[in-house]
Amino acid sequence: MSAKVGLIGTGLMGKAIATRLLKSGYKVTVYNRTKEKAESLKALGAVVADTPMQVAKNSDLVMTVVKDAAAVEEVAFGEKGIVHGKHDGLALADVSTINPVASRAIAKRLKENGITMLDTPVMGGPRLAEQGTLVLMIGGSKETYEKYKKVFDTIGNKSFYLGENGSAHAMKLALNLQIAMIALALSEGITLTKSAGLNPELFLQILNSTYFKTGMSENKGPKMIKDDFEATFGLPMMMKDLATINEAARAFNVTLPMASLAEQLYRAATNSNFGDLDYTGILAFLQKINGLK
Repeated sequence: MSAKVGLIGTGLMGKAIATRLLKSGYKVTVYNRTKEKAESLKALGAVVADTPMQVAKNSDLVMTVVKDAAAVEEVAFGEKGIVHGKHDGLALADVSTINPVASRAIAKRLKENGITMLDTPVMGGPRLAEQGTLVLMIGGSKETYEKYKKVFDTIGNKSFYLGENGSAHAMKLALNLQIAMIALALSEGITLTKSAGLNPELFLQILNSTYFKTGMSENKGPKMIKDDFEATFGLPMMMKDLATINEAARAFNVTLPMASLAEQLYRAATNSNFGDLDYTGILAFLQKINGLK
């Protein structure tokens, strides 16, 4: 019998994961703080819960896809939170991108309440979630991971088990740092090309003919030079992740100079009315401060 799955947080990614699970035949109970954002999933067969507690009661595995560690704590331990709907065998898989130190603390507290937690962040956007081709990183109980592996294999085509709680969230931060840096490098390359009076399409064409091309330069690059910054992962979310990366670095007693600079740039862009854009909208900010727009 298939596991009953709960999903808390029906933003772009949460909704895509829920859609994939529902279309794959899973019984899914969803919750979102703004209930209207979850209502569209009813048509696919989802039960829309009023509280995280209700999600927990209806589920074997609860997946959280929320903003940050504070949001995970709120849905887990708050009034009518997950812990109030606990039952034998209940597990939580946190798909959010949070500080690994906070993740370990939350896992410990959940364990004290009889709930096993996995950190299960993913690489890939909502489109890949709906296709079932995300890449998953897993931290926590290997036994629990293997118990629900069919669920994870439904949303992803590759999973990496990394060890204890917090390990997957640490890896996710290291990977998101690459995304932020590539977006900045592309944006500065396009800005330099434009300021020299050259066609940025040629910049992309040449870059993508070399060893140094990336998925971003091939897929996002053409949209960036057309000022198409429709959000698949918002600029403020990248700022949040960079802040979390730097928090984690301080906790691990290391210095990441480029991550610190990137956080400052994304923060400045978010505070300059670019917050509705995709993270690649950092280009729009750079063009503005350089008078190119």
